Amino acid sequence: MDNASAPKKQSQVRNAILGFQHLLAMYSGDILVPLLIGTALRFNAVQMTYLVSMDIFMCGVATLLQIKRTPITGIGLPVVLGCAVEYVAPLQSIGKNFGLGYMYGGIMVAGLFILLIAKPFAKLRKFFPPVVTGSLITLIGFTLMPVAFQNLGGGDTTAKSFGDPTHLIIGSFTALVIIVLNIWARGFIKQIAILIGIVMGTLLAVAMGTVDFASVGQAHWVQLPQLFYFSAPKFEWSSIATLILAALTCMIESTGVYFALADITKRDLSDDDLARGYRSEGLAAILGGLFNTFPYSTFSQNVGIVQLSGIKKLAPIYYSAFMLMILGLIPKFGAVATLIPSSVLGGAMLIMFGMVGAQGIKMLSDVDLNIRNLLIIAISVGMGIGVTTQPALFQYLPSSVQVIMSNGMVIGCFTAVILNILLNHTGLKDVVTED
Repeated sequence: MDNASAPKKQSQVRNAILGFQHLLAMYSGDILVPLLIGTALRFNAVQMTYLVSMDIFMCGVATLLQIKRTPITGIGLPVVLGCAVEYVAPLQSIGKNFGLGYMYGGIMVAGLFILLIAKPFAKLRKFFPPVVTGSLITLIGFTLMPVAFQNLGGGDTTAKSFGDPTHLIIGSFTALVIIVLNIWARGFIKQIAILIGIVMGTLLAVAMGTVDFASVGQAHWVQLPQLFYFSAPKFEWSSIATLILAALTCMIESTGVYFALADITKRDLSDDDLARGYRSEGLAAILGGLFNTFPYSTFSQNVGIVQLSGIKKLAPIYYSAFMLMILGLIPKFGAVATLIPSSVLGGAMLIMFGMVGAQGIKMLSDVDLNIRNLLIIAISVGMGIGVTTQPALFQYLPSSVQVIMSNGMVIGCFTAVILNILLNHTGLKDVVTED
């Protein structure tokens, strides 16, 4: 009996470690959202502790909703969910100008909106052929690259220490460890290369004296979720409209992630699969409003882990989801993960985001690269990267419009979809020649 159970236990341990790797990859990006919003809304230490802890807990809940297939929810792909940065500016604006109640009311209505349009939105898949999805996935990787470099330099671009050689050494060392393990390691060690790189980078940071352990001592041991902790929901049309626009933005990005993971796992996605994926995100947003956290969508950076590790099963994601829920309920343990320096995460992100972009390029290699498709790729990728690097280009537009226009993912996607329709499905198809 013991000999028979040993392989099963080994498999469970491996899945748990792989799940922890997924958790670390998304952790910094996820806690960034409550920190940014809580700071902007002048939350005190107690309020911030609840916001961060419950956000982590809800990430686990949202991930479970997405990976567990039911008749109406769950796409069943190896994906981790968190609050997208697209929501940061709208939530800050609503919270400051109208109050927390209207912020959470808008989140709940946006979640309901996603639930209602999930099925018709899924039928738009015909507008996402490989030339569009390949361009979109390439953009996901490349437009996230500035985030990797920001973390590599220390995280806060306004700090005097940003770009300090210490940050660069630690981040570069982390990236080097991951690269070396992917080249020379084999088996399970290669599969957890990102986790090993993050641990080794953090140990180097400790040795160099850049890790502050104070946050662990200050954190509480237990924090339970509470309904309407900050405020009951209130409703106002402009707040709702702004968050619906942000939700559409995230649905487009999630579509790209779904197709990227489907390509990696060799799975064909149906309209029903997509609809279940969208509904999971809509339900997660409603729960976020009820428990006064955030709306949730798929995290792009975890695509890189699936690609690098070669592990395409759901078991590690289940472990990751439960770990997130535990960390959310025990802030003392969650604070340990905050010890990982931004430069370490930046070094890991550099590899992960690059792999996402490479996955998009791989998909584009199977596209018929005629002049029409080359135009679609060139213009959509160029537009997406352009607005990502120069968001101030739209600073004079209304804030609700800026949410859309300054998002490289959305601009690039809309450009690719529109050009694909015009160049491949209208009379322009015969006008554009290879001459």
